[in-house]
Amino acid sequence: MITIKSDKEIKLMRETCKLTAQVYDYIGKIIKPGMSTWELDRLAEEFMRSHGGIPAEKGYPSGVRGVPDFPASLCVSINDVVIHGVPSKDVIIKDGDVVKVDTVVLKNGYNGDAARTYLIGNVTDEAKRLAETAKQAFYEGLKFAKEGNRVGDISHAVETYVRSQGFNLVREFQGHGIGKDMHEDPGVPNIGKAGKGPRLQAGMTICIEPMIMAGKEDIWELEDGWSIATQDGSLTAHYENTILITKNEPEVLTIL
Repeated sequence: MITIKSDKEIKLMRETCKLTAQVYDYIGKIIKPGMSTWELDRLAEEFMRSHGGIPAEKGYPSGVRGVPDFPASLCVSINDVVIHGVPSKDVIIKDGDVVKVDTVVLKNGYNGDAARTYLIGNVTDEAKRLAETAKQAFYEGLKFAKEGNRVGDISHAVETYVRSQGFNLVREFQGHGIGKDMHEDPGVPNIGKAGKGPRLQAGMTICIEPMIMAGKEDIWELEDGWSIATQDGSLTAHYENTILITKNEPEVLTIL
């Protein structure tokens, strides 16, 4: 069921999403070569909690027998891993890495979700273009995130832009509604047809999150039961924000 947020709920979500944006500002200042993904996760969780937030991803159920609940506050995915990378003391961030960080902050009973791609040190031109394409694809979708339009209008804009740049998209995962729950209706695919899907209404809060790769669209799940990587080992990028549908232009909640 799609939930329409009241003015009071929107105010609370703005506060939560501001903290989400602050977490990413903090990560951008501390992430560096030689740091383990476990250390990055630890520091980000400390920052989050010290500002009144709760890491909503920590303990998120896998839903799969034998796969533990998600153990960390951040998903940290490097190079060919596009989403859901599990932080580890054994995974060290290196010069030239493309690092995707995805986190959800819970505060005031509401969730704020965003993802960023960090380019570490001396990265390739392809990596730079890939990361910029993922970010711009979000903004291409955002142009259609207006009352009266449909979810498919966002999806079509994202897909059209990414493919125009010569890259591919993850088909099996998508954006989503958000509020008291991390994942709410409607689903917001990155591939779709204009004019299709649920109609957008003022008061809806949704996440648009292009997940793209330089190579083929085929993905696979790693042995940890969480990490999703490209089968051909190609580089990936991810960019996401929580937005509010209004009577006028959409409001991006997870940017300072």
